[in-house]
Amino acid sequence: MAQMTGGQALVQSILKHGIEVVFGLPGVQLDWAFDALYEQQDKVKVYHTRHEQATSYMADGYARTTGKVGACLVVPGPGLLNAMAGLSTAYATCSPVLCMTGQIQSDLIEVGRGVLHEVPNQLEMVRSVTKWSGRAMTPAEVPGIVTEAFRQLRTGRARPVEIEVPPDVLQATGDVQLMEPVETSRPGADPDLIEEAAKALGAAQRPIIFVGGGIAAANATEELRELAEMLQAPVIMSANGKGALSSRHYLGHNSLAGMDLLPKSDVVLVVGTRFAQPAVASWGPKSQQTVIQMDIDPDEIGRNYQPNIGIIADAKLGMTDLIKRVGAHNRKRDSIEDEMTQLKETIEDKFFEVQPQAAFATVIREELPDDGIAVAESTQVGYWMHNAFPVYKPRTYISSGYQGTLGYGFATALGAQVGNPDKKVVSVNGDGGFMFNVQELSTMAMHHINLVAIVFSDGAYGNVKRIQQQSFSGRTIASNLHNPDFSKLAELFGVVGMRATSPDDLRTVLRSALKMNEPVLIEVPVGEMPSIWPIVRPEGR
Repeated sequence: MAQMTGGQALVQSILKHGIEVVFGLPGVQLDWAFDALYEQQDKVKVYHTRHEQATSYMADGYARTTGKVGACLVVPGPGLLNAMAGLSTAYATCSPVLCMTGQIQSDLIEVGRGVLHEVPNQLEMVRSVTKWSGRAMTPAEVPGIVTEAFRQLRTGRARPVEIEVPPDVLQATGDVQLMEPVETSRPGADPDLIEEAAKALGAAQRPIIFVGGGIAAANATEELRELAEMLQAPVIMSANGKGALSSRHYLGHNSLAGMDLLPKSDVVLVVGTRFAQPAVASWGPKSQQTVIQMDIDPDEIGRNYQPNIGIIADAKLGMTDLIKRVGAHNRKRDSIEDEMTQLKETIEDKFFEVQPQAAFATVIREELPDDGIAVAESTQVGYWMHNAFPVYKPRTYISSGYQGTLGYGFATALGAQVGNPDKKVVSVNGDGGFMFNVQELSTMAMHHINLVAIVFSDGAYGNVKRIQQQSFSGRTIASNLHNPDFSKLAELFGVVGMRATSPDDLRTVLRSALKMNEPVLIEVPVGEMPSIWPIVRPEGR
């Protein structure tokens, strides 16, 4: 045991569990935690932001692109409430984020006196967007709470967790026993269910595989490729699953291909994805098709569609077992490369008709290295990217998942760049979403985060405005925007400001920006853009 403050116990404990970066915003209830971080500056880097929302988004971007735990630190009450937008996105995308918060003084919790930053039932409140939350009420309790938080992060399905420590506990000194990380394991599959699934897949005439973010989370990309090639099964990747199989591989497809391929398939393997859209679509699985679902989370089995075979397993371990057993049952299979290549070209042609989104996104793809990271906002070019942007490696494409969190993109991309200093990261924003975290240009400049942020500026919440015009006889309300000159605004913050007015112009400017190794913002003025939704969700399908 050693004598230390609660703040020192907190910092020493997260260091024990491998935390090297903390995204935070200080405040009076965290003073002793930040002082403890000061003492450990040679071991942990603190990136302080201008809004708590950015701390959790940056932690999420860091986590999803590195596979490490992303950590954020915020004051209680309104600070945590601000951070919960990022936690909700991390929850939707199964991201391992550790949120550390303060509390009010320990003897006043739930008294209702109305002290600074007090909100009732803070632990219960944050549980709506976390897997687990806990509170330490003495310095001695801190290591145990931290250890349990990391156990939750590293077992089962990854999702955010939250721990909170009152300010008097952070300041108090006591005997503290630091704890070593708990050894964790990933669940393997039931051998009988693997055998049953292997028989079905081996006998299938036209198998198909649907995958999501669970593949990257389990580091199961090679297993996926091997199984898909063995079965000659096309792989349909959700937006969160992009890069699980390279878009250059003839079996790697986006979600639109599923509309064509799923109805023709006899056996459907679903791994590490909620399978939400196919489950409810008119083109989704029918009773004569065999559906096999594999997921590390027992609650996901059958949540959206009741499978014929449900397997609780880590994706890597489960698919490794499948590969071993499918060989014993697999029919002779001819390559479907020609068929799949033709389908890819047909779908690419459809998406290329959506202009100018396709032209702008194509430039970004062609200028970004294969291992470069793209973070696409909820914006017109971003919607195109969610569906059609080629991705070649895992953890190199980030979306907000089902949460669709407007404004998440810029701060999330900052975290991705922090976690991947040797890779190029491009943040794709609309003017509406970008202004949610525009103040983080300051963070970008101060910490010299060499991100390239692109802002497509149409002076509107473009998707909202178009829907209003189409649905309400041209009437619009609350969808027009008044913007600054973004390139000049960037320069005022100390960020390189640039401008492009066409796809060709963007190519030239982006190529230059990626070579600079400087924080850069590129403004791209655009007009109204056509909808991608008739292609992605055609009527009657």
